[in-house]
Amino acid sequence: MSCVLIGGGSRSGKSRFALEYARRYALPLAFIATAETRDDEMQERVAAHRADRGADFTTFEEPYDPARVIAEANGRFGAIVVDCLTLWLSNLLLADVADIARRTGELLRIGSECPSPVLLVTNEVGCGIVPENALARRFRDLAGSVNQQAAIASQEAYWMAFGIPIRLK
Repeated sequence: MSCVLIGGGSRSGKSRFALEYARRYALPLAFIATAETRDDEMQERVAAHRADRGADFTTFEEPYDPARVIAEANGRFGAIVVDCLTLWLSNLLLADVADIARRTGELLRIGSECPSPVLLVTNEVGCGIVPENALARRFRDLAGSVNQQAAIASQEAYWMAFGIPIRLK
């Protein structure tokens, strides 16, 4: 089918828009959560996201290999939301995964070949200041690269600003 990229800054409405977009398609819907809940505050965020999704979505918690979940879904879902690419990337970086470029290519290939639309949510992290440490700079640079590759691979791309989707592609 196709990938749809939805990007923007923190709290810009990316996830809400992705859920609304996915609900245009037939049930059941899938949600691939890449977040890891390592503290109480993150657990509260995850619980709020689950409540926003409601019963329309089957949730898969996959912090390292969303491509596998998409491949295994094999068209069983009307649409699949991956939320989010930047959390997935940070998980890979913190786990010291060496083949991020290959994994990115695999994710985008499998997403593009999926019979269901795959909505890729991502954060834009390059609009701020240059980070002060090497890991943060590496993350920012990799996120920019992943986002550019995802935009190229996607049939549609949206930029979220103040809760308003702006179609880029």
